[in-house]
Amino acid sequence: MAFNVNFSGDVGQFSPLNLAFVGDAVYSLLTRQRLVTDANRPANSLNKLSSQRVCAVSQSVDYYRVLPLLTEEEAAIAKRGRNANPSHKAKNASAAEYRNATGLEALFGYLYLSGENERIMELFDIIWSGDTNEKQENL
Repeated sequence: MAFNVNFSGDVGQFSPLNLAFVGDAVYSLLTRQRLVTDANRPANSLNKLSSQRVCAVSQSVDYYRVLPLLTEEEAAIAKRGRNANPSHKAKNASAAEYRNATGLEALFGYLYLSGENERIMELFDIIWSGDTNEKQENL
């Protein structure tokens, strides 16, 4: 997937919650694209699978999956996102899971606005392959 971002400012100056706002959309789009290209399914099935992956509980696991692989700068952005204070609470996740998910989304938003398409895909592929491996182990 190629993104075309023409932002020339300092992305690191954005609020971590603003980065997470963008990152949520990026992460959701990547998930939907991967689900559609993996198999031709009915839309309601795709929506259910997408909702299972684009949720605080799942993204919290993904946060810890990629954290050791991040550069110092990326880890700082993810931690800023995790430590941000959102104005609302998670419905179906613990506060810690919600904060970790916000950190992951902030990272994806940062990478997107920085034009780091290859890095986005590298991290998303690691997340996706980890999810697939865990599902196969549970069969």
